[in-house]
Amino acid sequence: MSFEKIIVERRNDVGIIRMNDPATLNAVTIRSCEELSAAFTDLAASTRAIVLTGEGRGFCSGANLDPSIPLPEDFGLSLETHINPLMTTLRDLPVPWVSAVRGAAAGVGCALALAADLIVASESAYFLQAFVRIGLLPDGGSSHLLMRAIGRARAMEMMMLGDRIPAAQALQWGMINRVAPEEEVEAVALGLAERLAGGPTRTLGLIRKLGWTAADSDWETSLQTERALQNICGRTHDAREAIAAFQEKRPAAFTGA
Repeated sequence: MSFEKIIVERRNDVGIIRMNDPATLNAVTIRSCEELSAAFTDLAASTRAIVLTGEGRGFCSGANLDPSIPLPEDFGLSLETHINPLMTTLRDLPVPWVSAVRGAAAGVGCALALAADLIVASESAYFLQAFVRIGLLPDGGSSHLLMRAIGRARAMEMMMLGDRIPAAQALQWGMINRVAPEEEVEAVALGLAERLAGGPTRTLGLIRKLGWTAADSDWETSLQTERALQNICGRTHDAREAIAAFQEKRPAAFTGA
């Protein structure tokens, strides 16, 4: 599909997606959900890691509430038809991905950032669940992601008070992985993605699956999942290559197979 709301590029084995509606701080629309889903799906099949970032001053300001857009009767409908399917696509990707956050990551934009495997934020970035300010509740998987990332007390504070959480505080809370200077945030994210792209891609995809499963499972289910996925990992070319490299005392040459 042709893209109006995003820019897609490839750098070797890394795909880069830039949300490109800076006038709205990259607010989420039906169109942008469709484009993001298509781009992530395409890049997951043709690259080994992905970076998501936003053009302009902000990462993503959340849903577009411009007065020119009529308010829906059912505020949950777009969740069912577009936002939730997008978030599920991001959860189920077979390759790792990194979010690079500058400025605001608000509402569902916060959920987009936190759904990544690794999250890099600029020093001026902030994370915000402001739904309560307009009489709505967090969506796009926000409650699920926040509860698991920072625990109930802090998640409830974010969701009920609607205060900005600066990048430094988000790092302290364990909500993100890195804080970088404004001009370096994308380079740091790209460096992490390149490192991931040089790894055992199929295994990293299975680690993603394992991590999501473990967040929602009991002990026995986690053990069973590890056992099943380890069998798959052990049959990959990269695993056999890495074991041979270890035995031969040389660096492994991962191909993603």
